[in-house]
Amino acid sequence: QVQLVESGGGSVQAGGSLRLSCAISISSFYTYVMAWFRQAPGKEREFVAAISWTGGGTVYADSVKGRFTISRDNAKNTVYLQMDSLKPEDTAVYYCAARRGLLTKARTDYNYWGQGTQVTVSS
Repeated sequence: QVQLVESGGGSVQAGGSLRLSCAISISSFYTYVMAWFRQAPGKEREFVAAISWTGGGTVYADSVKGRFTISRDNAKNTVYLQMDSLKPEDTAVYYCAARRGLLTKARTDYNYWGQGTQVTVSS
């Protein structure tokens, strides 16, 4: 059974930083593309960042480019999202997701999802 468990969310003031982690129980983790999405109240779930199975390829939403960094540790079956210079508009529940195949931003392409972790940024 595939399980994705996010952690590291919390409350922070604007300009601050948080680091999210997502631990995955899945065989052959190193073959999966990993991604982070987020969903703010009343809005659709949106793409944040994704990383290839080698870690050599990354893609970001324009809204977080230059502020967020996605990385992975295949030895630990874990993917991270370092979030710096946080803004109130980053407030959302953050989800990690996994898929086999190509790097993609499309929510519907991802097969496995975590339960989410809340990030709240106050002004």
